[in-house]
Amino acid sequence: MTPDSTRPIPASRETTGQTLQRWSTMARESSIVDAELYTKYDVKRGLRHVSGKGVLAGLTQIGDVVGSAAEGDTYVPIPGELVYRGIEINDLVNGFLAEERLGFEETAYLVLFGELPDAEELRLFENQLASHRVLPRHFVHDAVLRMPSRDVMNAMARAVLALYTRDDDPDDTSIPGVLRQSLNVIASLPVLAVYAYQAYADQFLHESLVIHRPENELTTAENILHMMRPDSRFTDLEAKVLDLALVLHAEHGGGNNSSFTAHVVSSTGTDTAAPTSRW
Repeated sequence: MTPDSTRPIPASRETTGQTLQRWSTMARESSIVDAELYTKYDVKRGLRHVSGKGVLAGLTQIGDVVGSAAEGDTYVPIPGELVYRGIEINDLVNGFLAEERLGFEETAYLVLFGELPDAEELRLFENQLASHRVLPRHFVHDAVLRMPSRDVMNAMARAVLALYTRDDDPDDTSIPGVLRQSLNVIASLPVLAVYAYQAYADQFLHESLVIHRPENELTTAENILHMMRPDSRFTDLEAKVLDLALVLHAEHGGGNNSSFTAHVVSSTGTDTAAPTSRW
C-alpha cells in the first residue's frame, strides 16, 4: 500500500522536549540488562570490579598511583602514593625544591626516559621543548580562536587533533617518530590551553582577548603564567605552585578513564595526535 503523499501530516501535540523524553524512556526500558548477568558471565563494568578494585588493563614501568588498600573483601582509601619510574613523588619534589628549581621539565624527562637528567642533559631537553612552543599565527587563529568553546578541554582536544596537519610525517609510528611528536605535544599543550582559555574569556566572558607569545627562556609553568596574564607578571611563588601541580599531573598510571582510552586508541597503531586528544 502506497502512502497518500497528499494526505496532510497531523500536527503533533508533543513538544520536541516531550518527544525526546518519551523516546529516551523507550530506549532505556528496552535496553535494561539484568545486573546479575554481569556476575554470571564475569563482565567488568567499566574500570572497576564490584569490590571497587581496578581492572588490570595493562602493564607499565612508568608510574604508579595507589589510593586504596585491601581490607577483607573490600578496598578502603589510604593516603595517596605517587611513584614515577621508581621514585616516590616526595623524594622527586624535595630534590628540585632543595636546589630552588622548578621541576616539571626534569619530571617529563624522567617519565619519558627512565632516569633523571644531569644539568647539561636537562638544558638540552628544555631547548627542545622551547623550539616547539611557538605556533604559527594562522594555526592559532584557525584551530583555536575561530572556534571558542565553553569547555577548555574540548578546545584543546580539537587543537591537538589539528596538530596532525602541521606534521610532515604524522603517521610515523616508529619510536623516534612518536618521540618527536610527543615532544611537540608536551611543548604545545600549555600554549593551546592558555589560548583556548583566552578565546573562551573573549567570547563568553566578554573580556579583552590577550595573546602573548611564549618565551624561550621561561619554563613551562612560567610560560603559562606569562601568557595568561595581560601584563605577563607573576610571582616566584605562583610559578612554584603551578609547577608542582604540573609535576603531580605529569603521569597518572593506566587505570583511569583517560589513560585507558589512550591505551585502547594507541593500540590500534593510529597517529600520536588521536590518543593524545583523548587523554
